[in-house]
Amino acid sequence: MGLLIDLFSTKERAPAEVVIKVDGTEITDLYPFLIEVTVEAGRSEAATASLSFETRRDERGRWTVQDAGVLKPWSSIVISAAFGSREEEVMRGYIREVALETPQDAGAAQVKVSCQDDSIRLDREQHRVTWGTAELPYSDSLILDEILAPYGLVADKESKAGQDGLIGLAQDDTDIKFLKARAEFNGYELIFRAGQVYFGPLRLNADPQDTLLVYAGADSNCLSLNVRADGHQADAVAYDAPAASGDASTPETVKPDLPLLGLQHADSSAAGLEPFTWKLSAEAGADASRLRALAQMKANDLDIHRLQGEGELDGTLYGHVLKAGLPVPVDGLGDWLSGVYYVDSVSHSFTPAGYKQRFRLLRNAYGDNLDSVSGLAGKLVGVL
Repeated sequence: MGLLIDLFSTKERAPAEVVIKVDGTEITDLYPFLIEVTVEAGRSEAATASLSFETRRDERGRWTVQDAGVLKPWSSIVISAAFGSREEEVMRGYIREVALETPQDAGAAQVKVSCQDDSIRLDREQHRVTWGTAELPYSDSLILDEILAPYGLVADKESKAGQDGLIGLAQDDTDIKFLKARAEFNGYELIFRAGQVYFGPLRLNADPQDTLLVYAGADSNCLSLNVRADGHQADAVAYDAPAASGDASTPETVKPDLPLLGLQHADSSAAGLEPFTWKLSAEAGADASRLRALAQMKANDLDIHRLQGEGELDGTLYGHVLKAGLPVPVDGLGDWLSGVYYVDSVSHSFTPAGYKQRFRLLRNAYGDNLDSVSGLAGKLVGVL
């Protein structure tokens, strides 16, 4: 069925190449000196990039890379992967650091450029703001919009509202640290990508990315994939809910409420053993509703880590940029471990040897559910 896949796929079987634009202009003249580009992108940390160039000194004493006047701190940068005539963005942000290395061997001199995604621009100035009044309460989504606007960024359309009715919420920090704190408070992800910011819960039900294929003959795109099922993830989280008055408390237990990424929950409830419950430590000043929210966040975090996978893609064969914070189908692991996973992080590497993507996957269930995956990728898997 390989022909059928090619007919419906947007992939082009052309060697993947890196495209770098600094301040809106492609650095074509510097490509001959480019040694390696790596990008680290994940759900929980800012995306970062590292570019390595070899640099040479001419007869006038000028250096090919650092004297070109292109690579400077705070210049904007966009790194993309080109698949034939089609480009997909890997990361955008700003150059954070430019370092020259001149070892004893002049032929080994290098310029190394470190970059960070757009979130670094939100870390330049501390702001002292009080959000929301009795007359005009705020929501987290409204705060997000107002913070992002001056930077030319917008909230992803899939972002959620967070807390509503906020009154007197104090900010005394940089914008990015404040937004991270609000994301953590809500149990949300905060992902900067392609000029947009996603502020919301895990998107387990989002449209899946193209399928990762293991041992699929000519259609294979996974160079390796290792999956382990971790049985030592608690099935529930308990906490002591304080009474409305006095020092009394009531034990409460919260179970995960994430949608299953497979056919059978990968918890230990069917093992016939004693309950597996993790106890939430007390948090000073937290009321019953806040403690319940914290317990739910912890229960969900334990749940999504029941299955953990690590592997490497051939970027050219995959034909796309794998994105963290979105689901991806995996086929070829059998009835027990094939199915939909959640992408935790991706490490992109462009070298003369090609484009590789190392990734980390998460899942909370067993069972091949690829027949039920919505979207083109799942339909194509179903006909193999």
